[in-house]
Amino acid sequence: MEEKVKARIMDARRISRVISRLATEILERNRYIENLALIGIRTRGVFLAGRIREAIKKMEGIELPMGILDITLYRDDIPTKGIQPEVKGTEIMFPVDDKDIILVDDVLFTGRTIRAAMDSIMDLGRPRTIQLAVLIDRGHRELPIQADYVGKVLPTSKHERVKVRLKEVDGIDEVLITEPEE
Repeated sequence: MEEKVKARIMDARRISRVISRLATEILERNRYIENLALIGIRTRGVFLAGRIREAIKKMEGIELPMGILDITLYRDDIPTKGIQPEVKGTEIMFPVDDKDIILVDDVLFTGRTIRAAMDSIMDLGRPRTIQLAVLIDRGHRELPIQADYVGKVLPTSKHERVKVRLKEVDGIDEVLITEPEE
């Protein structure tokens, strides 16, 4: 299905500024940064978590532990879509027990991805807290999940899509609103 771009919401410069702000907010709200760890949700959440990690390193001189979370097997829509999921694997090389976890994703929409991510983390141990950082919050929640750190609140209609493109995956940094062409 072809999609048309309705609006370009962010470019590389704006995304960079938002990452710096998110890193600052995380540091301001967490007194004991030595207890923090970042976990990025595959795919784009991983690269956003890496950028937040680098921003924190520049500000504080501390390199936070970082993990990669694959929620594929925790999704609640696999049986309904009839697709064979591609599992890429979770890579968390630190104990999550008693850590303050900053879970990072690109877009918060229904909340189902975050619920699956929290289930996955809880299977690894019992963190002290799980906080959520997202680049875009587009609303339309189906579950009572709210981000602690939001780059931009972006009201959308349900038929619109928010596309986050990052240079590590897509060759360009931008956030677009698209919709199906009729």
